[in-house]
Amino acid sequence: MDTKDEETLSVTPLVAASSALALVHYLQRRGQDDPAPMEQLLGVSLSQLDGPDQRVPADAYYRFWDYAEQLTGDPAVGLHAGETVDPESMGLVGHVFFNCDTLGDALGQYVRLHRLINESIALSFEQTEDQAILSWQPDTAAHYCRQDMDRTLASAITRTRHFIFPDFAVDWVELAHPQPSYAAEYRRLFGGEVLFGATTTRVGFSSRHLGRPIPRRNPYIYSAVLKQVNTILARWQPQRSFSRKVRRLVAHQMATDRVNADTLAQQCHMSRQTLYRRLKREGVSFHDLVEQVRKGKALRYVAANQYSLGEIAFLLGFSELSAFSRAFKRWTGMAPAQFRARHHHQDGHQ
Repeated sequence: MDTKDEETLSVTPLVAASSALALVHYLQRRGQDDPAPMEQLLGVSLSQLDGPDQRVPADAYYRFWDYAEQLTGDPAVGLHAGETVDPESMGLVGHVFFNCDTLGDALGQYVRLHRLINESIALSFEQTEDQAILSWQPDTAAHYCRQDMDRTLASAITRTRHFIFPDFAVDWVELAHPQPSYAAEYRRLFGGEVLFGATTTRVGFSSRHLGRPIPRRNPYIYSAVLKQVNTILARWQPQRSFSRKVRRLVAHQMATDRVNADTLAQQCHMSRQTLYRRLKREGVSFHDLVEQVRKGKALRYVAANQYSLGEIAFLLGFSELSAFSRAFKRWTGMAPAQFRARHHHQDGHQ
């Protein structure tokens, strides 16, 4: 992320400390128990991570994952850490999830409360006639962390099997990063079809599972923990909630048509001037926000090698490939073809 992006994203997104604590416990079980580098990376002492409303900056959390991979020498550390069921480091949202009546109820709460887990990732849920689909979308390309996404998916599936249904399996998984050297690990863990280099990380499974009751649910624990979580949620109103909403609308509009401020303002039930003013109040201009979304999509599309450069230019609303190439070089310092070649060269040497 360049200096301009850092200035625009003036409000640092946060991640629940329980996520960092789970990784600390995993490393400690592997004999890596020196607290000093962990505390330096996270910016807090390890003893503070078990506070119910403690959070850490998303950037520090993602650097912690890079450290964990280097420390263990395991590129699949996210998957392996996620396979560990550790109730002691499970956050409040996890306790709400596994004390709901059904899996469908639990997913509803998970989506509603997800910003308490990770403010840098938007989680959405959709249901078709026979499929239930969860999607994870980072607010910027810099906030896509392969290791943490591995951990998120592995943890969700492993915990569902442990607490709800031992034979639970997904139908398919789409991952927004190139195929890594440990691709077989995904197929071993998930069981369904796995696609790499997608534009969004998604998981699909049979919607018949949504009505499945949670066997060991405790309504008293559910009520008490949910009350505590709702109190925290009310206290932690996101400081950039409006700009995040507009960012999602821009991303959706960009995929279907040219970005239009008047149309977006109508979707937010306000005038264009009010839209601009609300964004300015959160330290973001409309132009810069659109630029951030376009840059994030460009980096993912070019790295994924799923579309030609001409197709990417069209998808991002550029009138011609040369205009896209100039913008991409301004963002990254290199041409799209050079970026794609370098990206795949690095992947081939992982």
